[in-house]
Amino acid sequence: MKYIIICLIILLAVVPVVARTVELSLHPAKSLKPEQKYRLLVEADEQSDADAAPLYEKAIQSLPSGLKMDEIEQWLKTPPDELSLKKVQSTLQLLEPALELLEQAAKCKRCEWPYLYDDELLENLREHRRLLFIHALKVRFLIAHSRYDDAIGTMQTGFAMARHLGDDSTLVRGMVGVGIAAYICGQLEQFVQRPDAPVLYEALRDLPQPVIDLSEQAEFEDPDIREKVHLLMNRLDRHVTILQCIEAMRLYAAAHDGQLPETLSDISTMEIPKDVMSGNAFEYRRTSTGAVLKSVMPEGGGPKDMVHYVIVLKK
Repeated sequence: MKYIIICLIILLAVVPVVARTVELSLHPAKSLKPEQKYRLLVEADEQSDADAAPLYEKAIQSLPSGLKMDEIEQWLKTPPDELSLKKVQSTLQLLEPALELLEQAAKCKRCEWPYLYDDELLENLREHRRLLFIHALKVRFLIAHSRYDDAIGTMQTGFAMARHLGDDSTLVRGMVGVGIAAYICGQLEQFVQRPDAPVLYEALRDLPQPVIDLSEQAEFEDPDIREKVHLLMNRLDRHVTILQCIEAMRLYAAAHDGQLPETLSDISTMEIPKDVMSGNAFEYRRTSTGAVLKSVMPEGGGPKDMVHYVIVLKK
């Protein structure tokens, strides 16, 4: 039971499990060139047979002493356009060795995590939390500079780390992997708000569902733990699908004189996914400035299991 407490500590430190209201400013999508194809996972032909685990350990060891995590966490709460870019760039330069190792690890097909006792595991996962935050800071920096291809490549690294953790045989690492993937989805929320950002509808659609499958690791746990694990998995999948809906709305606006649809069913040229937590369509309504998009409360769930997007459409 102690390892479940450990993973919950890490999860809550990364992604608080509370009801979310997210305000997004969206712009009609820019047209993609036919050759443009984006992925949020590293493609198989770009992967090596190396083991990622030693690279993650080297990345942790390469972090500079005296790193101001409080400052980094504050930057991660700041919209990209409001960042002190010179300060962020200076910090990222110090972190470049760790970031390069993370990129190398993301391109490994396998990750053979070592066995660690509870206290060692807690400390190791805290270090992975630090890796996540410096990685997310780089994503925001790239978004602020409109370096979208580089930002997408960096987010690939984050999803790869999450899935490497999710592939471990122990439940604790897998649950932290789910939290990391959810945090990267939070960076995607910043990405889709940029007026000239490419559309990631297909990249989101092509992510596996579940994004991270912990069913096998949770199989022999007690029913309460299995329920919590599947709830976390479903929250992550819902985050991906609601972002896919948002990208479909951007595409619709581009094709309809900058107007959002009256209903989601008006978007007839692409699939609109349902809320995986309820099995129903997301709730949607137009407003004078944009739209509201939200999930319904799943059966047996509570307010913390819902999410609410308030969307303002910019011309």
